Amino acid sequence: MIPLRALLQRHSTPVMTLIIIGLNVFCFFVELTQPAYLNSAFIQHYALIPDQLRLTALVTSMFLHGGWLHLIGNMWFLWVFGSHIENALGSGRFLFMYLLCGVLSATVQLMTNLGSPIPTIGASGAIAGVMGAFVVLYPRVRVLTLVFIVFFITTVDIPAAFMLIYWFLIQLGSGLLSAGRFSDAGGVAWFAHVGGFLAGVFLIRLFPVARRRYYTYS
Repeated sequence: MIPLRALLQRHSTPVMTLIIIGLNVFCFFVELTQPAYLNSAFIQHYALIPDQLRLTALVTSMFLHGGWLHLIGNMWFLWVFGSHIENALGSGRFLFMYLLCGVLSATVQLMTNLGSPIPTIGASGAIAGVMGAFVVLYPRVRVLTLVFIVFFITTVDIPAAFMLIYWFLIQLGSGLLSAGRFSDAGGVAWFAHVGGFLAGVFLIRLFPVARRRYYTYS
């Protein structure tokens, strides 16, 4: 399932979401200038590597990506859900929550992969936090979603609670199945997704949210 848009009106331009997307795109182009970029000294320095831990990597790793699909997928999810969370929180609080979810998600990934030499990169932990916040604020808002059914592709409106909790359970189940297994080829940081999502669920309750009347649209 690929979310296309949340059927929810925005009341202002999500400037901070656009800035974060821009920073991620910029950092990716910097990566591409490095020779053998996924194995470059640049990645080794800024990625989160459990057996070579730099605390600054808890932040810097969330602005690196492993390829075009990784970048585009993450930025699309950030736009679909993050733009609405920014509208609810305001730009400053949204940035703070985004970064904090990213740090907490990276910390969970670190604790579940102690001693691993595999670099962890990507914004998906922070974005998972945004998704967790969205399910708390807008559980009944419907999300226009691209669905693949065998050889057919269609779109359906799915309640945010169903889609996002289903996504979370997949991350949790996949993380539990892969627990304790390191691979030189790397893979998906499942527990970063789990940690980020739960961080968003709990952190959003600590922020004052603008209680406007929101209208869905089709």
